[in-house]
Amino acid sequence: MDFIFIEEMRVEAHVGIYARERVAPQTLELSLTFGVPDEAAQDDDITKTIDYAQVIARIREELAQRHFNLLETLGEFVIALLLDEFRAPWVKVSIAKVGIAKGVKRVGVQIERARA
Repeated sequence: MDFIFIEEMRVEAHVGIYARERVAPQTLELSLTFGVPDEAAQDDDITKTIDYAQVIARIREELAQRHFNLLETLGEFVIALLLDEFRAPWVKVSIAKVGIAKGVKRVGVQIERARA
């Protein structure tokens, strides 16, 4: 299996349980790795792979419209999007809040799932 990765994608999203987190969007940093068919590279055909530009656009679109209490829930949502809509066979996502705690660069979650 081949993989595509998207690293340190910055998005503004509404996520969190605290009042201050519900008022304004926060900067999140997402890194994704997902499986793609080997035949895409063999045939040099974009239609046989997952277009990372479409993945980025869909994630930005969805996160602009939703609120998640937990990063874990947001992560599961992103994974389901890749598994179901883009038909990725395997996905790993890391999501971090940037600068959320004094003296801490990032706080986040990492989730990995495969299609059943």
